[in-house]
Amino acid sequence: MRTTLAIAVAPGALAAHAHAPLRSAVSAMTICLLASLPAAARATFTTFDVSGASATEAYAINAGGAVTGFYLESRSGGGHGFVRASDGTITTFDPDDSANTIPIGINRNGVIAGSWQDSNSIYHGFLRRKGGKLRDIDFPGAAETVLYAINDEGSVAGTYYDANTTAHGFVRASDGTWAAFDPAGSTGTAATAINAHGDVTGYWFDQRGDVHGFLRRPNGTIAKFSVHGAAATNPAAINTGRTIAGTYMDNYPRYAFVRGGGGAITTFDPMESLLTSCCSLDAKGEVAGFYLDNNGHEHGFIRSPKGKITVFDPKGSIETFARSINDGGTIAGDYYDGSNTHGFVRTP
Repeated sequence: MRTTLAIAVAPGALAAHAHAPLRSAVSAMTICLLASLPAAARATFTTFDVSGASATEAYAINAGGAVTGFYLESRSGGGHGFVRASDGTITTFDPDDSANTIPIGINRNGVIAGSWQDSNSIYHGFLRRKGGKLRDIDFPGAAETVLYAINDEGSVAGTYYDANTTAHGFVRASDGTWAAFDPAGSTGTAATAINAHGDVTGYWFDQRGDVHGFLRRPNGTIAKFSVHGAAATNPAAINTGRTIAGTYMDNYPRYAFVRGGGGAITTFDPMESLLTSCCSLDAKGEVAGFYLDNNGHEHGFIRSPKGKITVFDPKGSIETFARSINDGGTIAGDYYDGSNTHGFVRTP
């Protein structure tokens, strides 16, 4: 049985105990419609593990090929952060007093963003500079802070919880300026991704508990959107062209979508998929993610802007999770071989 940290599998679940509806929406990933599924060709895989780890999960890759994620030292207890340089060197880290560390993004300068949990189960944000210096990033006056994304300029996006455990979106610019926001009518907001221009996407809850997507421009204007007929729309990634990828839920199944910069939404689903999760998006509009087949096994995929889907698995994998793609098309993620979870980098 695969051992992992449930809170790290879905970023929105990091503070699920503080806002129960956020947990169900984040776990609502995606599915859709497509044509052909050619086998992966010519791509190469590099697999890796943190020394002594029982599980290594890779969550983000930057333009230079540096990868960050978390690892477990045992099948119980909290996670620890790591960064793997492009030459394969792995460095581990934790904020002081962290009982659980979840890095979630790394930019071109090697700055890592993520969240950590203290001994009282409270979440805090953090930034780690390339040289190793760590700094807590907590929204002023917040009960809890969760960082979901960082862009190449050093701005971060995430969610903070107020004293009433209500979730609000925020952006923190590289100069330290904070901006909190909620779409009109929101009872809970999660900012899950930010591009180089400062455009932010994420999701929000309405009074009925339905979940919708949003696009917030740097000037503060917010556009709302939803996949037609969906009970939950959960954006996960945005590129510089304002293309957004994410998941939506219609009844129980999870489906995938891409929203173009002009607002048109396309849904898709790898063949024979039971559940599909979109995790990342590159500048060209290629989407990386994973799906569940009829035999209960996950596989990684990459979807081209024209809709062609390529499925892949590292050798020996029975469960593959493609979590991040950089603008060169290199994908980072992790896979389970029946005994342990290992990190991988897939180079096209």
